[in-house]
Amino acid sequence: MARFSRRLPALLLAFFFSWMVLPSAFAAQPQMVSVAVKTLNMRTGPTQRAEAHWTVSRGYPLRVIGRKGEWLRVTDFENDKAWVYRSMTNKTPHHVVKAKTAQLRRAPGARSPVVKKAVYGDVLRTLERRGDWVKVRHEGGATGWVPKRQVWGW
Repeated sequence: MARFSRRLPALLLAFFFSWMVLPSAFAAQPQMVSVAVKTLNMRTGPTQRAEAHWTVSRGYPLRVIGRKGEWLRVTDFENDKAWVYRSMTNKTPHHVVKAKTAQLRRAPGARSPVVKKAVYGDVLRTLERRGDWVKVRHEGGATGWVPKRQVWGW
């Protein structure tokens, strides 16, 4: 019993330290959102009066890098930054093709038959993840597996 009581302060200190550090580690994970509307304006500031530099379509994945009220500061796979209204996004996982072309395959493997080819900027609905492969559905309807290194999102 004496042995345990001598270790108790160290155990309590370790528990307290892990309790303080773990939430910040989880908070450090990037939050992702996808566009929930047909077309979304990417704005220069957190207001509807701010200029819209470009638009993105439904499903387009974005990484949240900041917040101001109901507005999200986001970045895309090309590292462009903008503001979007939070209610126009959702948590449905998507990827976007960042390679010049990406071959969607029947199964997760380089020797599996090609089902469809996707090109740079195509939005893909994320269905499943397996190792270095992601199962996706192309906006045209085809479903297949693509290497993670060729896409960006979650």
